Amino acid sequence: MSSAATPHVTPGVPRPRDTPARRISVFLSQHARVRLGLLLTAPLFWLGLVYVVALAALLITAFWTVDSFTGQVRTEFTLDNIITVVTGSLYQTVTLRTVGVALLVTIIDIVIALPVAFFMAKVASPRLQRILVIAVLMPLWASYLVKAYAWRSVLAQGGVVDWITAPFGGSSPGYGLPAVVITLSYLWLPYVILPIYAGLERVPDSLLEASSDLGAKTWRTMGSVVMPILWPSIIAASIFSFSLSLGDYITVNIVGGANQLLGNLVYTNVGAANNLPLASAIALIPVAIMIVYLTAARRSGALENL
Repeated sequence: MSSAATPHVTPGVPRPRDTPARRISVFLSQHARVRLGLLLTAPLFWLGLVYVVALAALLITAFWTVDSFTGQVRTEFTLDNIITVVTGSLYQTVTLRTVGVALLVTIIDIVIALPVAFFMAKVASPRLQRILVIAVLMPLWASYLVKAYAWRSVLAQGGVVDWITAPFGGSSPGYGLPAVVITLSYLWLPYVILPIYAGLERVPDSLLEASSDLGAKTWRTMGSVVMPILWPSIIAASIFSFSLSLGDYITVNIVGGANQLLGNLVYTNVGAANNLPLASAIALIPVAIMIVYLTAARRSGALENL
């Protein structure tokens, strides 16, 4: 009985010293939940600090005001900024314009991404798949500003688009909302292709073969077999393009001409106008829109495909 209670020690091998570090190591090896909690504490703390606290500060600041004489922020509760943003015609117009641009960019990206992702997932060979995935990811390796300014050169009067379309009587759209939509569609396209590609990979080939054997045409197979399975992935992909377009302001400054989106109003009020409370109130608009959007996406099960 005593031999069973005594730990086995290999002859010639020194017994490990009973140090505090060893006791902690033994304790963690025997308590998986404690180990997991310690591993997640730091990232969860940082996540809460950066996102939750920042959003809370944004919400609180929106109810403050700026002294018109001194320009200093007054920490007195007021609904003036919220009322101004909700009732002001300028903010209503810019909100509708921003949502319209974000929706148009999302639709364009999905229309382009669907055939590309389908070819990658169901037509290309495994080797070509890897090459295409790298090709889709390559634009993400370049600087955001480099890509935006490249499109500025392409869309400028006398630029590449003018040079290509001139023989056919066409011309470049120049700077404005069309240029913003084109540039944003290019910037966010990889974020739309990859979730749809991942969703198509989960569609069994046997279903496509069975649909073909039963006489279904390509479009019928896509609509009745593929799309019901792929729909959550499409919604998940749209979250990226829609949310990124909703908050963008750099591209608008580069190729948007005189047009403004919500991000530009926030940037202007933080910088030139030095009105942080009003900027915070404006920033709550895309936050509220995304909360509604994510709530709808959650009910569709799309968040599981992110």
